[in-house]
Amino acid sequence: MSERVKGLQAEELHQACDPEDFDFETTRDVESLTEVIGQERAVEAMRFGLGIAQEGYNIFALGPSGMGKQSIIHRFFKSQAAEEPVPSDWCYVNNFEDSQKPNAIELPAGKGKEFREDMESLTKQFSTALSAAFESEEYQSRRQAITESTQEKQEEAFRELQEKASEKGVKLVRTPAGLVVAPVHDGEALSPEELEDLPEEERQELKGKAEEIKKQLQDILQQVPGWNSDLQEELETLNQEMAEIAVGGLIDKLRDKYADFPEIVEFLDAVQEDVVENAEDFLPSQNGQNQLLAAMQGRGQQEQRQQSRIRKYKVNLIVDHSASDHAPVIYEDNPTYQNLIGRIEHIAQMGALMTDFNLIRPGVLHQANGGYLLLDARKVLTQPYAWDALKRALQSGKVTIESLRQRLGLISTVSLEPEQIPLDVKVGLYGERMLYYLLYQLDPDFAKLFKVEADFQEEMDRTQENQAIYARLIATMADEGDLLPLDRSAVARVIERSSRMVSDREKLSTERESIQDLLKEANYFAGKEDSEVIKADHVQQALDGQIHRADRIREKIQEMILRETLRIDTEGEAVGQVNGLSVLSLSNFRFGRPNRITARVRMGKGKVMDIEREVDLGGPVHSKGVLILSGFLGSRYAEETPLSLSASLVFEQSYSGIEGDSASSAELYALLSAVAEVPIQQNLAVTGSVDQHGQVQAIGGVNEKIEGFYDICQARGLTGDQGVLIPASNQKHLMLRQDVIEAVQEGSFHIYPVETVDQGIELITGMKAGARDDEGEYPEDSFNYAVEKRLEELAEKRSEFGKKDKNDEKEEQE
Repeated sequence: MSERVKGLQAEELHQACDPEDFDFETTRDVESLTEVIGQERAVEAMRFGLGIAQEGYNIFALGPSGMGKQSIIHRFFKSQAAEEPVPSDWCYVNNFEDSQKPNAIELPAGKGKEFREDMESLTKQFSTALSAAFESEEYQSRRQAITESTQEKQEEAFRELQEKASEKGVKLVRTPAGLVVAPVHDGEALSPEELEDLPEEERQELKGKAEEIKKQLQDILQQVPGWNSDLQEELETLNQEMAEIAVGGLIDKLRDKYADFPEIVEFLDAVQEDVVENAEDFLPSQNGQNQLLAAMQGRGQQEQRQQSRIRKYKVNLIVDHSASDHAPVIYEDNPTYQNLIGRIEHIAQMGALMTDFNLIRPGVLHQANGGYLLLDARKVLTQPYAWDALKRALQSGKVTIESLRQRLGLISTVSLEPEQIPLDVKVGLYGERMLYYLLYQLDPDFAKLFKVEADFQEEMDRTQENQAIYARLIATMADEGDLLPLDRSAVARVIERSSRMVSDREKLSTERESIQDLLKEANYFAGKEDSEVIKADHVQQALDGQIHRADRIREKIQEMILRETLRIDTEGEAVGQVNGLSVLSLSNFRFGRPNRITARVRMGKGKVMDIEREVDLGGPVHSKGVLILSGFLGSRYAEETPLSLSASLVFEQSYSGIEGDSASSAELYALLSAVAEVPIQQNLAVTGSVDQHGQVQAIGGVNEKIEGFYDICQARGLTGDQGVLIPASNQKHLMLRQDVIEAVQEGSFHIYPVETVDQGIELITGMKAGARDDEGEYPEDSFNYAVEKRLEELAEKRSEFGKKDKNDEKEEQE
């Protein structure tokens, strides 16, 4: 057997950062960091994703929160966008053939704003130009000529009829009820009574003539509507002719200006045709009653009606790049369905909701079109139908504005169907790794749309060179946060904290957010002392403050242990009982907790029962660790004899779930102690998983576990023989607190790195573990000998018990 494992020295428990390694006094003297550090894989993926111009090569940045994924992607997008041209402007205009389907027009950057202003100026000139045209002498004379011609035609017809009536001895008389044909006698129209007094023959003759004239009058009156209709048509033709002259010149100027844009020319043609057809809408009312009503309604409503008339000639500019000098980079913090693809708004008029193309509002897909869009994957997925809208736009290469209610068929009213706009955008999503893998597995479209995986890692190598770069990162964070500069000692302490964050003395954390928070809090304490720089003491105050704000539960558990509500022995010895160590995580605070693990054995069939699993408190990994113990026992001690014991293992006073296999070595020690009936020293605690060969394997949270047991020992009073057994492979992860290091240095606390179960047995029992000799036997004074002998005794008793059962059964049969 090898010599007993020696405890680690104080310098092996922590990788200090020497402030003298830095060639600056404060971070004010340090050059800012512009490149991304510690993320070579992710940076390479980002460059690839930005460089490849193929469909589906959008980027998903995955990694834990706090890594700065958003800011890094945004920086890459801005750098790439700065080298790319400004994309097109987009606007919507009225579709005069079908107003429910507005037309989209693409224009060079800045041209959209110019077009909108030109149309606004044009519509303002319509009223002036049309009023001038319709108030001109030419128009008035031509209108009068047309009107007089019709009037003359009507008067001529009535004059001819009057002459005929006179010849017939009848007369046309105008009454309040209209024209009436009356008989005439001696030049005077006869009343009905006077007509009855005439002789019968004369009376009948006059009546006949009157009926003849009345019939001709009716024929003339029937022609009057036709004459009026002809008059209206001639006036409309005149109006259109004058309107054409009035607005044609104005619109022709724009046609010439936008001759290279067929869609605008087509729109201007439609505008001209509509204005000409509805020229009266731009003129003051010719009807006195309407003028009186307009005066009663007031100027405000007149202007409102005027604006309503010209809305259909406006330009709705939804994407304006007139102020841009490169491709857009858009980050959307609230990626709802409508914020992504746009929406159609409504306004209330006369108690009803109405909409038109002017109420179309763009989404971020419109604004980022031709550039880059950055989104938080979790936020997109938690917004109803936003993920589907994003996928549909990327798959089709078009942005379709459609209300959610319309898409789901929840409304049957008529709504707008704006023309689709072609989409060319590079999308960057960021989120946790689990989110990425779930999407990859469960959404068949995801892998086709996000082909670039930018995986951000949580740590980087802690080399001398990287420490210098990390100092530049700290300086950059302090500068960006408008914080006080850090001196060399503070930078060194932050670097030490960075290694502790990843629980590895050979690594540094790349989690920017936690470092930024630490700098801000250290800056606060420096400010309270009116210090001009942040010092190591200020950093330590910030760390202590973070712990104090979060460690109420830890203090409560320690109090319960010290008051012996929770039983944890730190002195003496006991059979089948060992101090195991676990880690509890609460929000962003982790701490270690000692656990009393006990084992009981008896004669049985070789089963090791995990009580935690039996009551559904143990997770599958923990249960796996317990099952490995059976494999170890059988292979080491029962190669030639059956394993004839039953054992039970339990975490005493544990009332919540247990997961992980980091306690499997402690459980094995307790089990072996119970089998050998050899006590375990309670001044030691144990952590580490074990395999079937008895090798002790690395676990997580080693620093917190050591500190958790140390705190209990220190509170009760250090005896000089207390300590913790850890896997030797965890030695490189040690970044312990200074008080623990000092206790080890003084010899009042110990940390033992073990590689095998046998090494651990020797430490916690004080006995030699023992190794088999050439004959395959353990030394009689060894721990393994005691275990093997006890198992042999149980096997013999089991055998005798089996024979007795058979004899009793035989006697009963006889």
